[in-house]
Formats: sequence, C-alpha cells, structure tokens
Amino acid sequence: MNLTPRPAVTVVIATQAGDSWSSLVRTVASARSQTHRPAEVLVVVDHDTDHYRRVRRDLAGVTVIESDHAPGLPGSRDTGAFHAGTSLIAFLGADVIADPEWLARLVRPFDDPAVVGAGAGIRPEWQERRPRWMPDELLWTTGGTYDRNRGVAGMMVRRATFREVGGFGLRDAELRTRMSALGGGRWRLVPDAVIRHEVPARDATFGAFVHRCFQEGRAERAVLRSMPGAVLRNLSAGHPLRAAAVLAAAAAAAFGAVVASRRAGEPIAARRAFEPAR
Repeated sequence: MNLTPRPAVTVVIATQAGDSWSSLVRTVASARSQTHRPAEVLVVVDHDTDHYRRVRRDLAGVTVIESDHAPGLPGSRDTGAFHAGTSLIAFLGADVIADPEWLARLVRPFDDPAVVGAGAGIRPEWQERRPRWMPDELLWTTGGTYDRNRGVAGMMVRRATFREVGGFGLRDAELRTRMSALGGGRWRLVPDAVIRHEVPARDATFGAFVHRCFQEGRAERAVLRSMPGAVLRNLSAGHPLRAAAVLAAAAAAAFGAVVASRRAGEPIAARRAFEPAR
C-alpha cells in the first residue's frame, strides 16, 4: 500500500471574453471532478470586467480573479500561477475537458525531484471530420500532441522553478526550455494523463493550419526540427497529402522566422531550427 501523500496541486484556467461559455463550464467541471482533487481551481479572467463578473457569479466552487499581468493568455496564466500556494501548478485551457485521472497521473513524475514539468496527452475532438491532409506530427496546430507536448493546456510545473524563471512572460513557448536549462531540470510527457481539446471547424481549415505554422515561426519555435522525417514517414505510409501539408507547414514557419528576424534585426538561426529535438 502506498502511504506517500499525494502533492497538492492548483489548477489554473485562463479565460478570455471570447471563449465559449459552455466550453468553460465543462472545463471547470472536469477540473473539479478529478480523482486527485485539486487544492484549488483558479479561474483567471483576462482584462474584461463583464466576463469577470459573469464567471464570478455563475461558476461555483472555484476561485475567480482578474489578470494583473499583460493582456493575453500568458499574462493570465502567470497571474494564476503566482497566486497559487501549492508546490505544483497545472494549467487547463478554457476549451478542454480533462479525463478524471488526468491530475492523478500527471503528478506521478514529480516523485523525481529532478522533474520540473510534465505534459499531458492531448486528443483533438473534431467538430467535423479530421482533414485527410492533417499529419499526425502536426496535430499540435489544433491543440493535439504527437510525440511530445508542445502546448500549455494540460501541463504541470513545479512552482519553485516556474517562479525562478519568471513564469511564462510574453513568450510562453520558451517556458519548457527555460525551466529545463535551470539546473538540468527534466520534462516528462504523460500520454495517459489525457485532456480532450475541442477543435471547431474553423480551426481545422488549411488556412488556419498554415497561419498557425507561420505564427510558430514568428515565435522562433523550432517547428522545423521534425519536418524532414515527417515528410518521409508520410510518403512511405502512402499519405502524399499529409507529406505535402508538412512541406507547407515548413514553408510557413520559415517565412514566419524571416519576418520575426527582420523585425528584430537579428540573423535567422536556420541551422539551429533543424537540429534534432531533444
């Protein structure tokens, strides 16, 4: 019998005025229904007084606060994370549903003190049929995962390390890298800690897909790292449309990197983008 006490966790849910109310209600309900009960479910509203009043009035059993950081979801998540008093902090998007065992499974890697963060298995739930051209490797463009977690929704972090690196800041994409670099911290992917991400039809179009990849390039993520292998895998598996989509994604990300580099007045780190993922 395992008598080790389970660590306390705060679940942070950041929400904006444009979020679907029904989706937010489902997200909060799933957070409160975990087999590993969170110490607190914290809903952070991104700079909208009317939305804040509605959330505070109509959502019971949660703590509701307004963001006091920069506008945008990273700032709202930072507000919640810096408000939390537990040693572990988990994040849910306002459009996901966490399976009942999500939190219980996500805390397990933190028995190792070297682990500073863990990512959930994110499964897209398509409003319509999954596009035939959508490659498995690029499901992150719709909020899903392939071989490792690229998104914030469903992740868990160790509060001390998170605070030491300054939280998400304006560039939440770099959080994993910054936390890992601090004392050689480790990240784990926990595929059976599942959250389900709703994918509306508008986010499953080819235009939305290319735009997301362009934004990834502008954010200077190493989105190009897995592209050559993804093209070959899809071609060998008889999926030419998916291989073509990978090439389009690479082109969009590269163009985004060009735009970002020109605006910043810095050279493009093209070689680094193609280094193997670690």
